[in-house]
Amino acid sequence: MKSDSDRNQSLTEQTSSVLERRTLLRGALTAGGLLLEGTASRALAQEQEKAEPQSTSLALALARVLNRPKFADLPPVPVKYAKMILASTLASAASGAQIGSDRIVRDLEKEQGGRPDATVWFDGAKLPISSAARVNAMASAASASDDSDLRNIAHTGTTLAAVGLAIGERTGATGTDILSAMVLGYESAGRIGDALAGSRQGFHASVIVAFGGVVLAARLLRLTDEQMANAIGITATTMGGLGIGTNSWAREYHDGNVALCVVNAALAAARGYTVNPDMLEARGGFLAVFGDGKFDRQRLTRDAGPDWDIVKYMAVKLVPGAHAYQASAEAAVNAARQAGVSPDEVAQILVAGPQSRFIVGRQRLPQDMVEAIHSLPYFVASAVADKDFSWVHTNPDKFHRPIIVRLIGLVAPDPAPPAIQYEWNWGSTVTVVTKSGARFTSTVKAPKGSGPRGIEWSDIDAKYRALVPDSGLPAKRIDEIQATIHDFDQVKHAAEFTRLLH
Repeated sequence: MKSDSDRNQSLTEQTSSVLERRTLLRGALTAGGLLLEGTASRALAQEQEKAEPQSTSLALALARVLNRPKFADLPPVPVKYAKMILASTLASAASGAQIGSDRIVRDLEKEQGGRPDATVWFDGAKLPISSAARVNAMASAASASDDSDLRNIAHTGTTLAAVGLAIGERTGATGTDILSAMVLGYESAGRIGDALAGSRQGFHASVIVAFGGVVLAARLLRLTDEQMANAIGITATTMGGLGIGTNSWAREYHDGNVALCVVNAALAAARGYTVNPDMLEARGGFLAVFGDGKFDRQRLTRDAGPDWDIVKYMAVKLVPGAHAYQASAEAAVNAARQAGVSPDEVAQILVAGPQSRFIVGRQRLPQDMVEAIHSLPYFVASAVADKDFSWVHTNPDKFHRPIIVRLIGLVAPDPAPPAIQYEWNWGSTVTVVTKSGARFTSTVKAPKGSGPRGIEWSDIDAKYRALVPDSGLPAKRIDEIQATIHDFDQVKHAAEFTRLLH
């Protein structure tokens, strides 16, 4: 193991090397593109570097915070929520593995082959770590039944589970290794999302999620702080993905790219690959390009705990589709049950709150599953029609019903919204107006299955039971996987668990 002095010396040498390269490049742009020459110029540059010592880079400061905590340092609730991520992600993947987007990439990766390091869930093929993580992440994302972060609508858990199990299988990580890496990875993604202050300049949330995955990967590969910092920097310069792709197969392609990127970044850093240390905070760096460059360094690099992001902000989907709309669906179910009338007696369905902006111009019948899970009018219309909204509502038989055609046309923004303050952009108020003029209203500020309301094992287990049978696994195996997840901290080798997934 390197001593602190050795690590500091390594960082100093790396920083000096990068600064020298930048000095030469700046010189190349002067005097018609000629490099500054002469020992005097170089000596002056070196003296300036000595006179202006660089502070610790943001990536290294973040790495030092997130590389330190051990499993014993974690309270029970963050650990429990990490287990819930595993159950939720596998449930989502069992359904998503049947979707064409994941099948195409899975077949491509199997054709290309490589080292048989990690298992493709519900398939049994063995692929290189990055390939298996990519395919498994895409399976979870494809069905849009994974988790989200209340602040960023970022599906952090998908990456943590897919990358964690792939690397864990290859390295012999224990259950406690993987769970602690998941908690710290979630913390990393949340902090980067906070630093962007809600701005991603049109990029998909995968640019946030990636920082959770790379910290997890670095911890499981037992990288030094400096190596983790370089892995973070490599990720910062690699990740992308346009937000407009959310409503197509591009969505899960983004998630696959995250898994691929963070595994490769961590593996490269482990072998000594370096990048400029200020990749996050520099002018033109990640936080400037994807955000406004204004961030609270102290908040970003504060000690981990006792308030864990995974506890405060994680939201597990307990029904299908875009998580942002699930509060509206829940509120619509509540209002419809209060009304207690048949769908034919409904005259209007009014939606208020942050999500109401997603109604105008979208009151048309979904043509396929992808459109259905991203249609707020469909969510609300289905909830009112059935006085329920669940996993069955991704079935085309559900959204092609004549009653849904009628009710979607009745969904509209509330012209006189109630004066309610929503803490989250997910909050919603739905009012069902009957033909008799009666009004029934319900407000949901955060969806069921989210941190602010607490997440219960009973809900996670119900989701698992509803979706994992899509994998084709026998009932006894499904039970065994579920029991192992509940006691995942007792797993001695990740391969003990992944062998159950095919």
